[in-house]
Amino acid sequence: MPDTKERSADEVSKPPHHNVYESPTCKPPAGPQSAMKNEAQPQSNDNIKYGELVVLGYNGHLTSGDKGRRRSKYILRKRTRANGVKPFRKHLVVSPQSSKAVQDNEQHSVSYTLSRNKAVIVEYKPDDDTDMFQIGRSSEHPIDFVVMDTIPGHLRTTSENVTQSTISRFACRIIIDRNPPYTAKIFAAGFDSGKNIFLGEKAVKWHSGDEIDGLTTNGVFIMQPQGGFSPTARPNVWREVSVDGGIFPLRESRPSPLKSCQILEEDNILRDGTLIDLCGATLVWRSALGLITSPSEHEFQVMVHEINAGRPQCPVGLNTLVLPTRGSLNLRDRQPYVYLKCGHVHGKHEWGQTTESSRKCPLCLEVGPFVKLEIGCELSLYVDSDSPTYCFSPCGHVASENSVRYWCLVTVPHGCHGFRAICPFCATPLCEPGYVKLIFQDHTD
Repeated sequence: MPDTKERSADEVSKPPHHNVYESPTCKPPAGPQSAMKNEAQPQSNDNIKYGELVVLGYNGHLTSGDKGRRRSKYILRKRTRANGVKPFRKHLVVSPQSSKAVQDNEQHSVSYTLSRNKAVIVEYKPDDDTDMFQIGRSSEHPIDFVVMDTIPGHLRTTSENVTQSTISRFACRIIIDRNPPYTAKIFAAGFDSGKNIFLGEKAVKWHSGDEIDGLTTNGVFIMQPQGGFSPTARPNVWREVSVDGGIFPLRESRPSPLKSCQILEEDNILRDGTLIDLCGATLVWRSALGLITSPSEHEFQVMVHEINAGRPQCPVGLNTLVLPTRGSLNLRDRQPYVYLKCGHVHGKHEWGQTTESSRKCPLCLEVGPFVKLEIGCELSLYVDSDSPTYCFSPCGHVASENSVRYWCLVTVPHGCHGFRAICPFCATPLCEPGYVKLIFQDHTD
């Protein structure tokens, strides 16, 4: 099914300084560092930050590197000039492809094909009170944020080419009010280079009186966590959003031609922590205000430094271990590892190996996986600013207790009708219980 999109070249986002923490798997932020969160600093009227869209699974940067509009995170800022649009009239046509609204490259429109020679076209007009941002797989200019299929970390190689993507070329669009409180709303499908959205004859759509709406082929799903994005947050039910912004229960499978009734009590407003699934990649929306609760890069470095100040040691090699900090790109024998069954932190050693993937912990004799610890350095994924003293299982990404507990409860869409919990930093499916508390042999002097 054709999709859509739109943007200007000067709107390409730049990576933020405050919440990409450098480690062996994280690229260093550019420019001087500040102890204050960028979100808390005064912003000029032409540099207002609405929020961020973060793709789960990349931990601060794409494996191949962030380039142009294809990156692991996109910052949405107030545009110099409004580019939002809103519907203002609809009409029935017999030849949609030759209609004036579709052929006019200056006219935004949505075409709902009812039969081979009949369609309803909804024309849109400029809206000076909103900004529009578009997301999809296409690299054409209307797309602001180019998103590709996410390969889980345990399956990732140097080559991440997906032979057949399930993400729509013009997957969705976000409309944000240019005035406080900067409300953001999501809609399925985006406008293409001709400023059109086409829902083909086989697409799920409905037309009754003045009402016309539809769903895209593989769907755009959202999940609004209960309690916001906070230590007390709990996952909620996944919903599907329509082209006109309506909220619906999920279909039996993503491409199913059958839909349920609209849920009128729910809306398409993006709130801090809202998850967006595009059938191949899952994104989290962080509002500028909500990001204040996540740690700044400086705060995070201080917490890691406090752990390292305890001089944790490997009980076998008796060498001092170091959680990654700025500049520690090659820790060698100081790199910490963890036994995932018990949480005891060691250096790399050969003692107690039972199989290629299993070891016996020298301290408690628990047998289980022994993996390298890696910092969860995409700080926008933290629900609080607590110390990183837990790690996900089986990947070993380190984060705060509340953060690992929250993400272990969240299940994201997988395939046509499956769901599973994943590490938000590498997208690896989690084992039960999904995390472990780190136990350091520290303060040994």
